[in-house]
Amino acid sequence: MPTGHVFIATSLDGFIARKDGALDWLILPEHATEDHGYARFIKDIDAIVMGRGSFEIVKAFDPWPYDKPVLVLSHRLARADIPDRLQDKVTVANLTPQAAMAHLGQQGARRVYVDGGQVVQSFLREGLIADMVLSRIPVLIGEGISLFGATGRDIHFVHEASDSFPSGLVQSRYRLKS
Repeated sequence: MPTGHVFIATSLDGFIARKDGALDWLILPEHATEDHGYARFIKDIDAIVMGRGSFEIVKAFDPWPYDKPVLVLSHRLARADIPDRLQDKVTVANLTPQAAMAHLGQQGARRVYVDGGQVVQSFLREGLIADMVLSRIPVLIGEGISLFGATGRDIHFVHEASDSFPSGLVQSRYRLKS
C-alpha cells in the first residue's frame, strides 16, 4: 500500500481557499522568489490524488502543473468532464481512500501526494497520511474552506521542523506518530 503525503498552504486562520475556491490570497509576488521545497517534495511522488473541488481549480492552469498521474476522487465527475488536453493525465473514480490507495499501489505508486481539504480529511480519518508539510501564509481571509475538519478521534503527529521565510511564510513538517 502506498503512503500518503500532504504539502499544502493555509491562511493564518486555517483556510486553504476562499469559499468559492479562489486562491488569490495564496499567490503573492513575495513568495515567487522563495524556495519552499515543493520541487523536492514532488520529485519523490509517484501519483497525486485530489477531490473534485481541487480539480475544478487546477484544471484551468496552463500549463498543467503535474507530470505525475492524477486521480480525482468524485462521485459527480465522469471521464467526459475531463478536458481533452488532460485525458491522458487525469483519471476520475468514485473510490474510498483505501480503495484509491490500493488502486494506485497496483499501478506501482509508492508515495502519493494527497491534496484538497475534504480528501486530506478523509485520508487522515482512514490513517493514510504518513506526513504533512503545512505552510502558513501570513494573511487572515476570514472565511473559506478549512483544511481540517472532524476526525472522529485524535490523530497525533510529531513535529519535525519549522522554517520561516522572509515573506513571513512559516512552514512546518509533521510525521504521523507511530
